[in-house]
Amino acid sequence: MKLIFHFIKKEFRQFRRDRKMFMTILIAPVIQLIFLGYAATLDVNTVHTAVFDKDRTEKSRELIRSFEKSGYFQIDHYITNYDELTKLLDKGEVLMGLIIPPDFEKNIERKESAEVQTIFDGSDGNKASIAAGYSQGVVSGYSQNIRFNVLEKSGKIIPMSGTIQPEIRVWYNPDMTARNYMLPGIFGLILLIITTNLTSLAIVKEREIGTLEQLLVTPIKPYQMILGKLVPFTILGFASLILVFTVMKLWFNIEIKGNVVYLYFSSFLFMLSTLGGGLFISTISKTQFQAMIISSFIMIMPMIFLSGFTFPIENMPRVVQYMTYLIPLRYFNIIVRGVVLKGLGITDLWQETLALFSIGIAILTFASLRFHKKL
Repeated sequence: MKLIFHFIKKEFRQFRRDRKMFMTILIAPVIQLIFLGYAATLDVNTVHTAVFDKDRTEKSRELIRSFEKSGYFQIDHYITNYDELTKLLDKGEVLMGLIIPPDFEKNIERKESAEVQTIFDGSDGNKASIAAGYSQGVVSGYSQNIRFNVLEKSGKIIPMSGTIQPEIRVWYNPDMTARNYMLPGIFGLILLIITTNLTSLAIVKEREIGTLEQLLVTPIKPYQMILGKLVPFTILGFASLILVFTVMKLWFNIEIKGNVVYLYFSSFLFMLSTLGGGLFISTISKTQFQAMIISSFIMIMPMIFLSGFTFPIENMPRVVQYMTYLIPLRYFNIIVRGVVLKGLGITDLWQETLALFSIGIAILTFASLRFHKKL
């Protein structure tokens, strides 16, 4: 035990001398959280719009004002033909084109149906569908106002009738802000990048500079060397996690509703997988560059794409959905979001906790045996 303690002290001294590693562990996670916190959102707050008003009447101007008053549509261009709209959509300068046909006002005054055309840039289907929903709401509200005005001017009495009035209550994320959902998922991403990369790079670096061979001639045993390497990065991973939680609370004002101790415990279980992955990568890499490339393609990218952080798992093909059960980040994302947003505990998430523990132990055991054999 004393030998492992001295080995850990050696690792921390090396960390203190390496300023780049200090930046990677303590400064980079905070910067990543802030940038990703603003970038990783699916909300569409501004729909850049071009208007082609062929009618140029009071009714058409009222419709345009209805779009502007909604707070989602920003009228950037008034155009005079379809060619201009095509160029703006091709360049990505607008997301939607609003075309008001001639005789728009006349058709309304005749109590006939008046058509309006909206053209969307469907390159990003999510943004286009959200913007289309916004536009349908604006047009529906505008047409309903016209109907009431016509009935009022005609002097007809609108009979009172019973209606169903829904009372909407949004749990866990009352503002329905995508950032509140995405930010907890970034914790696992940061832990994955830091612990996997640092573990693999630190061991490969010692092999490159020749200090690993010097360690082999000392009385230290392989399991002591593994513990001496993994324990410091576990501590540093928790340090990064504390910083990230603090920034989330102070910068983005997101409280942790659940048990913080359970959150740290699940983070430790997740780090079993990431540290084991980094240890395995160190056994198949000869240089730090190789370790960095392999960790990106073998560990980081598959976990990001198959964990549900970027793409919903339920939208994936059935075969790929089965593959996601082997991804520890999938379970960690469920746990973190459940604890932070819903206040869930281990009694609610015991299945994910057990899966995270089992995968972590399996990966770490396999990586340790291979590392021992490689030594």
